[in-house]
Amino acid sequence: MTTQTQTAVDPAELEAFTGQVAGDVVAAFHAASVSLGDKLGLWEELARGPATVAELAARTDCDARYLEDWLSAQYVSGYCERDDDGRFSLTPAQAAVLADPGAATYLAGATTLAGVLFRDDTLALEAFRSGRGVAWHEHHPDLFAGTERLFRPGYAANLVASWIPALDGVGERLERGIAVADVGCGYGASTILMAQAYPRSSFVGYDYHEPSIEAARERAKAAGVADRVRFEVASAADYPGTGFGLVCVFDALHDLGDPVGAVA
Repeated sequence: MTTQTQTAVDPAELEAFTGQVAGDVVAAFHAASVSLGDKLGLWEELARGPATVAELAARTDCDARYLEDWLSAQYVSGYCERDDDGRFSLTPAQAAVLADPGAATYLAGATTLAGVLFRDDTLALEAFRSGRGVAWHEHHPDLFAGTERLFRPGYAANLVASWIPALDGVGERLERGIAVADVGCGYGASTILMAQAYPRSSFVGYDYHEPSIEAARERAKAAGVADRVRFEVASAADYPGTGFGLVCVFDALHDLGDPVGAVA
């Protein structure tokens, strides 16, 4: 059998594609280092002020030797700055993307998702062979946290400010007070943001993943909206589908096993 590599290969095309794949591999490695910095609180600490390796180690209770390599990798990748005195820092733009969970541009938390793909590769291999699929709850817990951290900044920036106002009359009804269902709510970010903006309305978040519902309940208490928000374990197919003035599904429909059935 003649393989593709046994035929003539254009050297320029080969060089270009090899560079493309090598760049993708390096990007995957770097995403893991960005996630590591996020989990250790390194980005937020750098945003508080410049630091040498030793100073950052003292401020974060991390080992200086490991931090030296981590900071050097971020610097050569353009993810932080370094002055002539060996102090590392973040520019305002870098901080907005890497260190401010409240910014619409925040992405450091989302890099957690890159690691999930590798942690769950055995599940993916089996799914390709069997066709069974992989249920949401079977994934590594970083998927649930990473998904919330990917989407929450967008919700905070747009949900109340522009998305709801774009729906004719919905904002006014929410201000007067209606019952709202948030289906596939995960950790409840969208549900809680709506409850904070519309105190006269009541909200129920539904998700079949019980650990996510437990996390959402704790977050509602911390946000001070537990009096008008509750979270229940239910799938998109069996939650109570009546009695609501508004039913929402945020970034979840495409993940459902039967999206058409859920919409129906």
